[in-house]
Amino acid sequence: MENITITAATPEELRSGEVGRKLRHYNYGFVGEYPEQQCIRLNAKDGSGRLLGGLRSFVFLYWLNIEVLFVEADVRGSGLGSPLLAEAERQAIELGAKNAKLDTFEWQAPAFYMKRGYEEYARVYDYAPGFYLASMKKSLVG
Repeated sequence: MENITITAATPEELRSGEVGRKLRHYNYGFVGEYPEQQCIRLNAKDGSGRLLGGLRSFVFLYWLNIEVLFVEADVRGSGLGSPLLAEAERQAIELGAKNAKLDTFEWQAPAFYMKRGYEEYARVYDYAPGFYLASMKKSLVG
């Protein structure tokens, strides 16, 4: 392995999706073919168009992966987070997801997710100085 260089991927290389495609084809040999990653992006706005919250996630290998669920401070506790999460789960099920997973810091929303059927399966202490990061999951079937 001589003369190998490691560089940042170019925008064109990223758009091509070649690396992801190569990994997916490698994975097929172990788990069979599966759909490409599908994104679920939701926003919640009030009547004047103000963005009150949103959810960013994707479905991959039949798992809903929730990356961000955010609700503005002045509307937290109003029940907005629940329909955002429920709609993401509904769309994920339509895309074939069987389970969901996410990470949340202890000051964010572990209790919120537990009330909605998520269970903590791992914890990384001191992920942010003095705080743990909880990894949580939920079955979307049954």
